[in-house]
Formats: sequence, C-alpha cells, structure tokens
Amino acid sequence: MKRLLLTLALVTTALPSVAQAPAQGWRTIATAEDRRRMRDWRDAWVAGLTGARTDGHQAEIAAEGVLLDPDIGLIRPAPAPGDYDCRVIKLGSQSASLTWVTYPPFHCRIELEDGVLAFTKLTGSQRPIGRLYPDTDMRMIFLGTMQLGDERRAYQYGIDRDRDMIGMVQRIGPARWRLVLPHPRFESLLDVIELTPRAR
Repeated sequence: MKRLLLTLALVTTALPSVAQAPAQGWRTIATAEDRRRMRDWRDAWVAGLTGARTDGHQAEIAAEGVLLDPDIGLIRPAPAPGDYDCRVIKLGSQSASLTWVTYPPFHCRIELEDGVLAFTKLTGSQRPIGRLYPDTDMRMIFLGTMQLGDERRAYQYGIDRDRDMIGMVQRIGPARWRLVLPHPRFESLLDVIELTPRAR
C-alpha cells in the first residue's frame, strides 16, 4: 500500500506540489515535523559544528568564514532567477559516519513559478527541489522534497516524510546566498548549500 501511495505521489512536473496559491504562507503548508525542524535549526547548526570541530575540522570551518556562521544574514534574501553554482557542505553526523563532508559545485537553478521562487538542484545524486516562501526581511523558507539518483520527477510534498525537506535561504554577500537544511533525513545534522551565480 505504501509503495502504491508513493507511486501516486509522483507529479508530472519537475517541481513538487507544495502550494496552490502564491499568497499561501509556508506555515500553513509545512508538516508539523518540518515546522519543528525549522524551530530547532540553531540546535542542528551548533551540534553539526561541534561534531566537525571535535573530529579535527576547525581549520576547514574557519576557512569557510561567513558561510558557516549562523548569525550572518543580510536583508533582501531572495536570489534572482538564474543558474547558480551550488556547493554542498554536510555538518555533523546522525551515526558514526563522517562529520564533515564537502562537494565540488553542482548546477542549481532559481526560477519564478506562478509568482513563487522555485529552487532546483539539477545535478548530483541528492537533489533538493522546492519553492521559496517569504518569511522575514532576512530569510526565506524553502519547502520541497529530495529527488534521488536517476529519478526524473519529484514527490509531492507531505506524502513521504523521508523525502520532505525544509530550510532557510539567506543572503550572505553581494552575490552570495546559502540554503540551510536543518536535520535532513539522512547522514548529517545540517546541510549548507552555498549559491553563487553561475558563469555564463
């Protein structure tokens, strides 16, 4: 039965269905579990940094500067539509695995869909896909799902808790943003995705 539900949850477009109207606030869409994850974002960040530092990654953390500082954020957080390089850093561990993992830049895209900004990670084996909703003048909220491997369609948000994702988008420089995903379902305690405009 669960497999049937998951199959039915696949949508016909690339983006997961998470909203019916642009004006709908993220709190009315997010699951209770994701609202909790968003409330506890700082705990995940601190625990992730602590785990990585304990394992000897102080120099790498320091080298990232503002990217991994939880208290950095600038006004006007919305990234402009376009293509981006997105570099993923995984902090902390949910098991005995690595507490610091970095990846080379992947290809991501910001698009405007029916008045709502949409984020898509286009390459890599783990690809968050979803929409960005206004929250404060210093952050937006990401709601979406995880696309894996060679899957071509995203699952509908709210159907499979293992695929649901929530995070926040912040601007941290003149042309630099980050998408922070607290308590992802697998591996790490916090994922930080750095976004910079892709060279044409």
